[in-house]
Amino acid sequence: MTSGKSTIGPILANVIGWSFCDLDKVIENSYNKTIVELFEIYGEAHFRTLEAKFLREVSAQDNIIISLGGGTIVNDENLKFIKNSGKLVYLKVSEETLRRRLKNKTDRPLFRDLVLAEKPDEEFASRINNLLISRSPYYEQADIVVESDKNKVGVTIDILANKILGMLNEN
Repeated sequence: MTSGKSTIGPILANVIGWSFCDLDKVIENSYNKTIVELFEIYGEAHFRTLEAKFLREVSAQDNIIISLGGGTIVNDENLKFIKNSGKLVYLKVSEETLRRRLKNKTDRPLFRDLVLAEKPDEEFASRINNLLISRSPYYEQADIVVESDKNKVGVTIDILANKILGMLNEN
């Protein structure tokens, strides 16, 4: 989450002439509710079931780039489905960048409580670290791993999109 998928994805899709889809937006539009509301109403487990269902529906389209929620691939069936359906790209950012980006966002269910309670940076860092530890074994199975931290000197959205395109062409 907050790695730049919804920014880089449409640019990359435009460059190669494909469609772009943000899976969270598809779910939100289908239920006319935000992801936060869906988590609150149904709980995370039910949301993950919806996510898997919509992933399969959206993936039936040809020539599409799909932006996945941060927890989508932390399901063995989803990960296997994704890897069999196309290329999985992991936009990797530092814990510090994630903390900075998440600190004021109330639209991220797994961090909303920290934001609303104005918790200190250490609590954000701890939760991010724990989440990355649990998710990294899945993320690292991506076909392409790209450091997408814009804080690094010379890293721009255009450079990242071109780098990903080059790596996709190599695979």
